[in-house]
Amino acid sequence: MSLTVTSVRLTGTKYGCGGGGCGACTVMVSRYQPATKTIIHYSANACLLPLCQLHGAAVTTVEGIGSTKTRIHPVQERIAKAHGSQCGFCTPGMVMSMYALLRNKPHPTMEDITQALAGNLCRCTGYRPIVDGCRTFCQVQKGSTDESEHEKPQLFDKEEFLPLDPTQELIFPPELILMAETGNPETLTFCGERMRWVSPASLEELVQLKASNPKAPLVMGNTNIGPDIKFKGVLHPLIISPTRVMELFEVTQTPQGVWVGAGCSLSEVRSLLQKLVPQFPEEKTELFRALIQQLGNLGSQQIRNVASLGGNIMSAYPNSDLNPVLAAGNCKLSVISTGGRREVPLNPDFFVSFGKTILKPEEIVVSVFVPFSRKGEFVRAFRQAPRKESSFATVTTAMRVFFSEGSRVVRDVSIYYGGMGPTTVSATKTCAALVTRPWDDETLSRAYDVLLDELVLPPSAPGGKVEFRRSLTLSFLFKFNLEVLQKLREMVGLQFLPLPREIQPSLQEFQVRKYPSFKDQSVQDPVGRPIMHRSAISQATGEAVYCDDIPRTDGELFLVLVTSSRAHAKITGLDVSEALRLPGVVDVITAKDIPGKKVRTMFGYHEELLAESEVSCIGQMICAVVADTRAHAKRGAAAVKISYEDLPDPVFTIEEATEKSSFFEPRRVIRRGNVTEAFETVDQLYEGEIRMGGQEHFYMETQSMLVVPVGEETEFKVYVSTQWPTSTQDAIAETLDIPSNRVTCHVKRMGGAFGGKVTKTAVLASITSVAAWKTNRAVRCVLERGEDMLITGGRHPILAKYKVGFMNDGRIVAADIEYYTNAGNTVDESVLVVEKILLHMDNAYNIPNLQGRAAACRTNLPSNTAFRGFGVPQSIMVVENMVNDVAVVLGRPADQIREINMYKGPSVTHYKFEFSPENMLRCWEECKVKADYSARRRAVDQFNQQNRWKKRGMSIIPIKYGISLARKKAAALVHIYKDGSVLVTHGGTEMGQGIHTKMQQVASRELRIPPSKIYISETSTNTVPNTCPSAASFGTDANGMAVKNACQTLYQRLEPVRQKDPKGSWESWVNAAFFEKISLSATGFYRGPDLYMDWDKMEGQPYAYFTFGACCCEVELDCLTGDYRTVRTDIVVDIGRSVNPSVDIGQIEGAFMQGLGLYTLEELKFSPSGLLYTRGPSQYKIPAVCDVPLRFNVYLLSDSHNPHAIYSSKGIGEPVLFLGSSVFFAIKDAVAAARAESGLVGPFSLDSPATPERACLACASLFTQKIPASKPGSYKPWALNI
Repeated sequence: MSLTVTSVRLTGTKYGCGGGGCGACTVMVSRYQPATKTIIHYSANACLLPLCQLHGAAVTTVEGIGSTKTRIHPVQERIAKAHGSQCGFCTPGMVMSMYALLRNKPHPTMEDITQALAGNLCRCTGYRPIVDGCRTFCQVQKGSTDESEHEKPQLFDKEEFLPLDPTQELIFPPELILMAETGNPETLTFCGERMRWVSPASLEELVQLKASNPKAPLVMGNTNIGPDIKFKGVLHPLIISPTRVMELFEVTQTPQGVWVGAGCSLSEVRSLLQKLVPQFPEEKTELFRALIQQLGNLGSQQIRNVASLGGNIMSAYPNSDLNPVLAAGNCKLSVISTGGRREVPLNPDFFVSFGKTILKPEEIVVSVFVPFSRKGEFVRAFRQAPRKESSFATVTTAMRVFFSEGSRVVRDVSIYYGGMGPTTVSATKTCAALVTRPWDDETLSRAYDVLLDELVLPPSAPGGKVEFRRSLTLSFLFKFNLEVLQKLREMVGLQFLPLPREIQPSLQEFQVRKYPSFKDQSVQDPVGRPIMHRSAISQATGEAVYCDDIPRTDGELFLVLVTSSRAHAKITGLDVSEALRLPGVVDVITAKDIPGKKVRTMFGYHEELLAESEVSCIGQMICAVVADTRAHAKRGAAAVKISYEDLPDPVFTIEEATEKSSFFEPRRVIRRGNVTEAFETVDQLYEGEIRMGGQEHFYMETQSMLVVPVGEETEFKVYVSTQWPTSTQDAIAETLDIPSNRVTCHVKRMGGAFGGKVTKTAVLASITSVAAWKTNRAVRCVLERGEDMLITGGRHPILAKYKVGFMNDGRIVAADIEYYTNAGNTVDESVLVVEKILLHMDNAYNIPNLQGRAAACRTNLPSNTAFRGFGVPQSIMVVENMVNDVAVVLGRPADQIREINMYKGPSVTHYKFEFSPENMLRCWEECKVKADYSARRRAVDQFNQQNRWKKRGMSIIPIKYGISLARKKAAALVHIYKDGSVLVTHGGTEMGQGIHTKMQQVASRELRIPPSKIYISETSTNTVPNTCPSAASFGTDANGMAVKNACQTLYQRLEPVRQKDPKGSWESWVNAAFFEKISLSATGFYRGPDLYMDWDKMEGQPYAYFTFGACCCEVELDCLTGDYRTVRTDIVVDIGRSVNPSVDIGQIEGAFMQGLGLYTLEELKFSPSGLLYTRGPSQYKIPAVCDVPLRFNVYLLSDSHNPHAIYSSKGIGEPVLFLGSSVFFAIKDAVAAARAESGLVGPFSLDSPATPERACLACASLFTQKIPASKPGSYKPWALNI
């Protein structure tokens, strides 16, 4: 990875996580196989690919397959034109995963595509447009499209795509073929600063090497050792890489089974088994099929392409997916050492302890024997993971049973589990309870009890989820039982089918705008048309420049932060002497080095840039090491010694904070009517509470900045990935005690932001600027994913309590809601978040008596900050949960209760703001029609009657979202050059939301010239000063007006010239104006609406207008494991008249998927001492391709207009995120159906996110009911409940 960036100067391959978990760095590796004279191509993660291992290989990066200078490749073109690239940071990886697939399969199936993309994360698009772009490579059955589809406008036209021509691909370098054919393999040795890498050429040499260096690890795919070296600081002085030892790759068939070389990659093993299965009768391939199934779910395609079979076994991970299957299937290993060869069975004694096996350190696994199964033998494997694909399993299992010929008596059985202890464990006692007995209900019910006693996890077991893991062991045995009964032909029709997974074509419905003012919109006017993101092609070719792609300058230094390891402590000592002695380290920056202000102040609270005497969370920044390379700076940071004295009673949870009155003031209250009196008059009262976890931004590009001292008069150029360049400029100027006119901030684009690149970025840039000022050299700071997640905080977790009074007819008369947010250790924007929570607590409902109280709790966790939606997704979640509870208490469908209580006719909010809910009601009605709600609701009820262990659920949810930012204004600067080309600069920053594309459309319409003549280079503080952040869904509203204002000024200035030469061209008018001394540059300004909120009077006009929407979701839930699939989603949104439907639909889909993550998937876990456990994509799961609704339809409400924003459009960035909660409520609906089967009715609590763990336990099946609950307080949990 570092080679592509530094030496070869190719920056297209992106560094997203460094651990093979996000796919942003995907490249294609090609190798020549002399034995078969073929060339193989496979995708791999560049961040884990050791350069030493690529001897003889060809590596293709995104730049290699096409560029705008030569020709673009069809994959690049289709992802871009199908609108599959927003911020663009993940796009090169997506392109390369798809490219590698097409090199192997020019006509892929949908299944191939979803598998190829499973290891590539995207945080912007919601995946639908990426999948649609890739779908165009599939062979389509003729005559399958619906005729009526063609009249409707489409987001892209697949007829105009370049065809894929496999003959035009790059050839494999002939010199590498020659080298492989004639090569007399010799040992390769590479020496680094602290490591030696040896690649032996023969098995004998490998055995000798390992005998003399028993501690040296063998590295094949580097998917295990690599992350350890990178993230845990593990140092191996010698690494042995046996990738060229041919014996490790041999495959031999015997009458008993097949020997597979331990060096074969998991992908090779899978395709080998897939080739073998059809060659043998079904009864012989039971084990093969179980392995194929597990191999399909293990890691991602990129990981499976490099990770080896032997490496996977020898890592001996407790939750390994393969080891239970190999052990249950009676596989054995052939191992070699200087003492000769021996065979070792994979039995209960093989796995000794965490990461340790029975093999001696000098022994090497050569091959693995996978036996054929016998007649009467069944093998099954099951797994449950936090995410369906590219995720370590929570619990995994393999079960094998062998029956006596023609009977149901068990002759032999073996059951192995992963994730139930420090090693793969065998359920020996359970097997003993089954063997020699007939396979019937009596035997099995005894087996469940034995298993429950045999596999016990202590309540504080590492990984947590103890009750869930224990119930999964029983559920899996039950699933095995169902499959065996199916096989024994006992109960035909009791089949347990897997959840559906095939992604269907979806609808994106929008209206091409008709303008009454222009009799017919001119052909070249781009406003309202689905125009591709203006940088999409550059993003797809890897040419788009992000902050860290800026070339290194001479003498540039890299900065790495040193953070606190204690949550609440005094700093008693800071020793940097050892760090300064290390090679490459130049300096250590501490608070004493700051020449100006050492703090940032918000709401009267100070936040230290670098902690001096006390720390208040783990991850607080204490000092920073600057060195000549990232590796040296990291090593220097690890050598800084800090001593602490712990302070008593750190506060982590909301309960602890409220008990100690630890709040950030002011707390807010809002009231309408009289709640207390109303509670006396209602038919029924209900009290409830709900918790909601936080969320990590997980922008694909981590916090990145480069500060360059100009060299005179303390001037600095700052290249930074921020949503608010002005704030970063102010912060640096204050920190260095220089005027703002010496600091220029440049933002070309961000690789995603979502609210996380506002306040935190300013602090990081201030620290980096101190280093640049002190050393007088350019300093770069790019956080590692783990550091970013630890330091920068995320969405506020909340705890809310409500009391609601309602009538028997469903009318809600009164509600009293208390919200507590976990703000973390500094105030940041928490007070504003609390205010926005209260302003949205009515959502779509007219509740006559409403009281809300909200407080931001001060805790010893990293400070939380702005995140797309800014409190609204938390606020409305509580209200909707409350409405749901009312429906359950009354035994009525939830959508009826929602409808009864909605605002109707001219309405007034609880803060006395008048509005019309007409379009909100239209969205709701249209959503029910488009989703075919009533018919599908009946079908769901029928499905639930017919299925005991699978349930479907449905929900439909509305939203009313206030758009604006107090004090929001905007400016623009437009230049027309002599050749007629136009340069537009404005205060908005591009983070994938397409603001530059929309500004180009605005300028094109106002100047009446094609968009191709208009360019937007960057956002910078020396062109447009004193800007507001690009946030709160208000970027286009404000900046669009400013650009329009500037362009109108220029167009009017050209009026006299046009009158003189009405038939002239744009270029001729501009040229004439230049000679007539007419100014061709203008600024534009928009002062924004005058908005206010008076919290004493509890009234105001905090918003300019509302964006409305409604969303209907249907899910299918596996009650035994809590796994679910979103079967269909229909979203109707009122966004006025869209300026760009493709960009807006992209925002809608992306926000929905981020919401789906928030409410069903993403969990931040903290240790009891306040350390964030989830510091990367391997522990923190954001939605992947496997989470996209199988049908994902988006409809823009027609005939809507909005007088308050540019061209009658509406802000769209944030509102739809909340609609992801309709998946949560659909899951809750399915859980309710499952509970009803167990005789449980009435309201029940389900906290957010509704992970498989929570959904499974809430279903309260007979297996979860068997698990004894651990008494809270009797043990120290593995993770806090934040």
